[in-house]
Amino acid sequence: MSARRTGRRPGSPDTREAILAAAREAFAERGFDAASIRAIATAAGVDPALVHHYFGGKEELFRAATAFPADPGRLLPAVLAGDRDGVGERLVRVFLEVWDSPVGAAGVALLRSAVSNDWTARLLREFLVTQVLRPVLDHLAVDPAQRPLRGGLVATQLAGLAMMRYVLRFDAVADAEPATLVAAAGPTVQRYLTGDIT
Repeated sequence: MSARRTGRRPGSPDTREAILAAAREAFAERGFDAASIRAIATAAGVDPALVHHYFGGKEELFRAATAFPADPGRLLPAVLAGDRDGVGERLVRVFLEVWDSPVGAAGVALLRSAVSNDWTARLLREFLVTQVLRPVLDHLAVDPAQRPLRGGLVATQLAGLAMMRYVLRFDAVADAEPATLVAAAGPTVQRYLTGDIT
């Protein structure tokens, strides 16, 4: 009779969910930057290699943990390509394209949950800061001292637009053509990114 092996859990149908649960807790508690694959693997009781096997790198794991339906890494090049003064409008345009698409329903569910659940709110905030706002602000070489405020102001516009168009469905905003919203909100987002905010 062989002794039962103890230690870290091998791959199983429950392994992926255990990793996601540990990742959600780590990202919500410590944030994206401070959470590590090794610590998440330890909390899930698995080898770090299994985390990489199921999810690839930390960014992929983070996206899976937040259940956000779109990959900013694939969308942001369209925002950042072109002149600096058009980033705001391109950001709003891509934002609306994602939220108006079939995957937008998952974004709406995440936003609804974030409003009533502090843990989900922390995950969504980390997602916006590290996966969307940081790359845009890095690309624009925004003064590090101004990044928190500028990023927060951009987030107010995007989150407010999502809330009014997709959750509360404020008629004039919900029924507006995307081009109308891009023209109206884009310049404000651009000012928050690169303009005078004093």
